[in-house]
Amino acid sequence: MSERTSSHLRRAVAVRTRRITESAAFTAAVFGLILGNAVLLGAETYTGAVEQWHSTLKTAEHVFLAAFTAEILLRAAASADRPKQFFRDPWNIFDLAVVGLAFLPFARENATVLRLLRLARVVRAARFLPQLRIVIVAVGKSLPGTLSFVLVGALLLYVYAMTGWVFFAAEDPEHYGSLGRAALTLFLLITLDGLGDAVRAGLEISRWTILYFASFVLLGSFLLVNLLIGVVINSLQEAREMEAGRGSAPPRRASTPDTADDLREQLATARRALDTIEAELENPRSRSR
Repeated sequence: MSERTSSHLRRAVAVRTRRITESAAFTAAVFGLILGNAVLLGAETYTGAVEQWHSTLKTAEHVFLAAFTAEILLRAAASADRPKQFFRDPWNIFDLAVVGLAFLPFARENATVLRLLRLARVVRAARFLPQLRIVIVAVGKSLPGTLSFVLVGALLLYVYAMTGWVFFAAEDPEHYGSLGRAALTLFLLITLDGLGDAVRAGLEISRWTILYFASFVLLGSFLLVNLLIGVVINSLQEAREMEAGRGSAPPRRASTPDTADDLREQLATARRALDTIEAELENPRSRSR
């Protein structure tokens, strides 16, 4: 089979398969499989159901695995003319990993790993829910900003925990007797849980403790939390813009050449046309002579 024939065959397979994978019926069927897989996982948490329907549940698991494998193969076939594009989509890589790992011996022999892989299939529902997909992308984009937030928060906790240990360790060793206890107490105060009791206990030690708690609540509970909310909102906006750009991408022209064979064929056609024109121009000259 020549390279040109192979290229045309891949393109024909990709076009026909793409009609299937991009159809609403295919999307609904895959989404239904994911929901069915989630129901099956939930049913297996009941010991009585597992003992009574063990063989049926096992068969259903094999059916779901075969269906998900067929789905991945169809998606890969839809990109047969552009294989690199298939691996550029993170969701395709995630789906391929979740389904492919289930066939490995270590996963099939380890019940815990197998359950986790089956649970990961439920996450694939985000692929078919744009709003959920936006939230997941936003969470991923907010990780760098969240890491900075964690570092600043850890520094704030350390400074205030050391200060609390210096001033309150003798009078309140239960909450400030060590750096770890003081940090745990202050971490709970970020959520404003038990703030009133902490302030009253501090006032029994000194009236100046109100400045300690007020400054910590202002920096930890209001400033840091609002910064985290700002990071998440900014990432959510970026994720929405990415999703909008993905949905409004201009359709690919059918006449655009995909391979070097198409370019060679068009050049050959142009050369033949030029030869015909030159022959027609030479004929009148020869007649006039």
